[in-house]
Amino acid sequence: MNRRAALAGVLALTTGLTLAGCSSDSAPDLKVVGAYLPQPVSDMAAGFLVVRNNGDAGDRLTSVTSPLSDDVTIHETKNQKMREVSSFEVPAGGELDLERGGNHIMFMKLKQKPKQGEKVSVELHFEKAGLITVDLPVKETTHNPKKQ
Repeated sequence: MNRRAALAGVLALTTGLTLAGCSSDSAPDLKVVGAYLPQPVSDMAAGFLVVRNNGDAGDRLTSVTSPLSDDVTIHETKNQKMREVSSFEVPAGGELDLERGGNHIMFMKLKQKPKQGEKVSVELHFEKAGLITVDLPVKETTHNPKKQ
């Protein structure tokens, strides 16, 4: 009987530790919405999207790659000036908004100019969530959706 009680105690302790480990593991839960790329008029383009994080841990967008260009960077806009940055934060329970006039994805030296109605594939690289592939629908050059 003592052996059974000891085994039951070990199992209970192990299960408790396992469950505690699971509940304390915080992770980002990322979803990309509202993605688009205005039809480019030169050899440059900009991409826009929203990354929603429904998880209980923040994450960082560290880079973007695409077959459209070998030179894809992320830019922040402050005081009407844009500059390249190394990453963007995606807060737990929050979102990263890449929008016209603000922070965005920049494509330089396009390999071709995508036309309205086509899609451009991008790979978003996150510190914790890893790689998320998204298709950016190409919209008219002046496309600027209203905030929801």
